[in-house]
Amino acid sequence: MLPKPRRLTIQYDLILSPVAPFHFDGTVYKPSHFPSGDCMYEDGQYWQTMRFDDRVLGIRLLNMGSVDRPKVALSIFSSKQISEALLFHIKSEIEYRFDMNIDLKEFYDTCKRDSVLKPVIKRWKGMRVSNGRSLYEFLVIATVLQNATVRRSAQMLENLFEHYGAKVNYDGKTLSSFWLPKSIDQASENELRNLKLGYRAKIFKHQSYAFMSGKLDESQLRLLNTDALKSRLLELYGVGPASVWYVLFEVFKRYNAFEYISPWEQKIYSHILYNRDMVEAKVILDDVNSKWGKWKMLAIHYLFEDLFWQRKKQHIPWLDGLIRL
Repeated sequence: MLPKPRRLTIQYDLILSPVAPFHFDGTVYKPSHFPSGDCMYEDGQYWQTMRFDDRVLGIRLLNMGSVDRPKVALSIFSSKQISEALLFHIKSEIEYRFDMNIDLKEFYDTCKRDSVLKPVIKRWKGMRVSNGRSLYEFLVIATVLQNATVRRSAQMLENLFEHYGAKVNYDGKTLSSFWLPKSIDQASENELRNLKLGYRAKIFKHQSYAFMSGKLDESQLRLLNTDALKSRLLELYGVGPASVWYVLFEVFKRYNAFEYISPWEQKIYSHILYNRDMVEAKVILDDVNSKWGKWKMLAIHYLFEDLFWQRKKQHIPWLDGLIRL
């Protein structure tokens, strides 16, 4: 029998002022991402659990403004008191993870005459790349997504939540929370394999040790230039050319990190950019680089998310076949 959810009853309320324009819904919710038990979205609201050292926190973001005059109410829920210094740290971390302080004027000036991007930017102006999770947590998700259907990936993550994470209750929601790296480091590889993780069990062991031992410090990695950062990430077991650019873009906000296309994404980009079933990956990469340069991954992100928002409203047969929920 699973333990009762931990109740987070102490609430702190802060106001965030993202750089305008800021599209709240397009930023906090990415319909292309697979469902995960640590977060929940409703129009104008977003909930997510967070780990800060040994603390499990609940976060709620509430849209209080508009695209051109943004204001976000941040509520932090905890089971014990939080110091003013830690509140400031959490606030700053939320602003970073949801990319609230970036000025996108240059990006919009670069792309405003582009026939492909122009209508998409009109719909989603102010949308940011966002990742509400830590680097370690992001790598967990990237690992369960390897060589698996969305349905199987979601089940693997849920198995990990049940065995190593916790359930928390706050603001009327019950969500899962991630675990500390040491929990996986202390588990045997066989124990992890029994959760139907397959070869990923070995990856989890290596990555958890790297974080637990202090080999990787996310705050220090943020200070590196992109080439140095990429080299450090590729040293991490289980991170290769097919996944490193996801980390560079979503976790570290490197807007030009578009160097590799997986086969299923190749089909999506072929439809979006050329209205064809399949275009050679090198052609796509070269064209995207030529058109959007240092903003190329952010541009692709706008197109990608716009497509998946469309899918929320209507079936797109060729896309449904690729996702395999």
